[in-house]
Amino acid sequence: MAGTVDEYLAALPDDVRARVEEVRRVVHEVVPDAGETISYAMPTFTLDDQPLLHVAAWKQHIGIYPLPPLAPELDAEVAPYRGSKDTMKLPHSRPLPRDLVAVVVGALAERRRAGD
Repeated sequence: MAGTVDEYLAALPDDVRARVEEVRRVVHEVVPDAGETISYAMPTFTLDDQPLLHVAAWKQHIGIYPLPPLAPELDAEVAPYRGSKDTMKLPHSRPLPRDLVAVVVGALAERRRAGD
C-alpha cells in the first residue's frame, strides 16, 4: 500500500498516472496551499489539515470524492460525470475535463472556507 501520493502514482500505468498527475496539478493550481496525504488508500488533498477531496485511479476511470451538493448550474455540468450521488467519475476513454475539475475543486475549497 502506498504511503505517499508519489508512491501511489508510481504504481499506476503510465497513461493513468499522467491523468491523475493532471488532476493533482489542477488541485494545486486552484488551491495552492492544499496538502497531500494518503487516506483510505488513495491520494487525499487537504485544506487546513482537513480532507478536501480524495482521488482514486480505477481500471476504467478516475474517481473524485466526495462531491457534495453543488449549485444547479455546476451540478448540470457535472451530471455526465456523476457516478454515485457523491462521486465524480472521469472515464479514461474521454479527455480529462480539466476546466470542470478546476471549477469543482474551487467549489469544494470555497465551501470549506465558508465553514460548510
